Amino acid sequence: MEKNLLTYKKARNTFYMDIHEFLDQDQQKDLLRFLTAGSVDDGKSTLIGRLLFDSKKLYEDHLQALERDSKRIGHAGENIDYALLLDGLKAEREQGITIDVAYRYFSTNKRKFIIADTPGHEQYTRNMVTGASTANLAIILIDARKGVITQTKRHTFIVSLLGIRHLVLAVNKMDLVNYSQEVFEKICSDYKRFITGLDIPDVNFIPLSALNGDNVVELSLRMPWYHGESLLEFLENVHVGSDHNFSELRYPVQFVLRPSLHFRGFSARIASGVIRKGDTIRVLPSGKESVVTSIITANGESEFAFPPQSVTITLKDEIDISRGDMIVHPDNLPMVNRHMEAMLVWMDEKPMKPETQYYIKLNNNTTKVKIENILYKIDVNTLEKSNIEFFTLNDIGRVIITTNKPLFFDRYKHSHSTGSFVLIDPMTNNTSAVGMIIDEVKGKGSFSRITDIDRNKIERGECLVPLDQRERFYDQKGVTLWITGLHGSGKNTLAYLLEKRLFEEGATTILLDGSTIRSGLSRELDQLEAHRAEHLRKVAQVARILNDQGVIVICSFISPDEEIRKQVAEIIGKERFLLTYMNADLEHSRNFRPELYDKADAGLVYDVPGYDAKYEIPPNPDFNFKPNEMETNCDTIMDYFRESGVFPLKR
Repeated sequence: MEKNLLTYKKARNTFYMDIHEFLDQDQQKDLLRFLTAGSVDDGKSTLIGRLLFDSKKLYEDHLQALERDSKRIGHAGENIDYALLLDGLKAEREQGITIDVAYRYFSTNKRKFIIADTPGHEQYTRNMVTGASTANLAIILIDARKGVITQTKRHTFIVSLLGIRHLVLAVNKMDLVNYSQEVFEKICSDYKRFITGLDIPDVNFIPLSALNGDNVVELSLRMPWYHGESLLEFLENVHVGSDHNFSELRYPVQFVLRPSLHFRGFSARIASGVIRKGDTIRVLPSGKESVVTSIITANGESEFAFPPQSVTITLKDEIDISRGDMIVHPDNLPMVNRHMEAMLVWMDEKPMKPETQYYIKLNNNTTKVKIENILYKIDVNTLEKSNIEFFTLNDIGRVIITTNKPLFFDRYKHSHSTGSFVLIDPMTNNTSAVGMIIDEVKGKGSFSRITDIDRNKIERGECLVPLDQRERFYDQKGVTLWITGLHGSGKNTLAYLLEKRLFEEGATTILLDGSTIRSGLSRELDQLEAHRAEHLRKVAQVARILNDQGVIVICSFISPDEEIRKQVAEIIGKERFLLTYMNADLEHSRNFRPELYDKADAGLVYDVPGYDAKYEIPPNPDFNFKPNEMETNCDTIMDYFRESGVFPLKR
């Protein structure tokens, strides 16, 4: 009995030792993050499912559920549908496509893996960008029957854009082309021609059949002409350690740790470089220097640390450091600037508003940012460049941005962590876009670059800022309110009251009246009929120019001739011309301007409209007002502006 008990205890202790040894070994394994991408039904999810299945990394309950689901909702006939291991969303299972990014973890004896299975549909480009953002390697699948298609090019471009250095072109469904070497080599040749201009240093080609397991885990006897590794062998052996930047220390402080009065540490995930105990460091933006006294990891103190470790460091000197500051080596500094050039991927369903200041999150710093200029948009399907005014969902383009305060950063090509950022909508707090920094922009006003389309617009005399952008910025439409009536009818009173009201409510408006224009622009013109017509033509041209800039214009002019008023409306544009008639008879007008009419009675002035010259009452004015109801008149116009979307702008 005692002997059996002793044997049991030894076996139990050995078991626990084996478990701990296994966990220690597993902890020491290298981690590879990779994604799969491809067109719809190229077999991405099937490939990963087969990889998990053949590498025997599935639990029994998963296998049972897989077999049950394959019979119920599978798309592989009588066979197991390995794609169901990753297509977790109900909508995906019903449609047989991947919509969200599905993440899976598995481990072999050599390495640990995190897989991101990304969508194939073009409308889910943002989802692919999300999956690719942390990947070391990308697997792009091609249907052997279809070859290199538009989706293949799109996904390859995104992989290149995000700086993924290792790529596997997995030519799938080789069983459907009779495992043809000729088909495989033609696809490889076509793909090599396409990637010539892209920055992907390591590209590999593997023919396989995910459904049958050929070259997935084990090399297939059906393709004896292929002399490379199986997919799993390649994934286990590909070297990604050198992808990290170990030369430039970037330590963006995330948290100041102060558990007691005797300890003050600074916690962060190392973005790049190596930090060692005893290193002299500089803190940005203050520029103060100190020496590293300790480096604390999850396993205790260490002499050094490197990316992607998360550690806490202490310094010799008491320096004011807070979240968002960056610790670097004094002889290797990042760029510091407010202006930067970047590639932008628009992630929000809401289109970009050119006038909006978004929030930028970069290296634990948050500040406001303005997209100053969109240099071009890239068609990810054809790689063609075009000019656009604003981004919409899944658009990718090159931009110039300006931040409210200087930020420190690196080129994305050199450091993904310190060279990437996100833009956040200030109203919804949604992620609007992600960006990869190309370079800083030096020189005052250098962000205002002139594109070819801009030059063509300038030659044609067109504004570089479109009317719709101006209207969104001012939150109004450019219209002209033209007020007509006799001398003393209350035209100017209404005009000035309305201008004041609009200004107080935040509108951008300009008032033009007869005395102002005649003292300058029409100074050489008198009261002759022909001169009146020229005078009003000039006013109409000015009003049109201002309307084209999104400005509300208020014009107060007698304009007695109906034909001339029609000409004015034509110049300005009938759709934004609002005629207002101050309906005051001669008696009221005389009482309001007695000095003028007394001079007319005495024969000292001539050609007074409505007195000794004609005044044609507008037959169909937009507004017909009495002069003794000025506040009500203003209210009526303001109500009209609101209801018709003139101000505020109806969106």
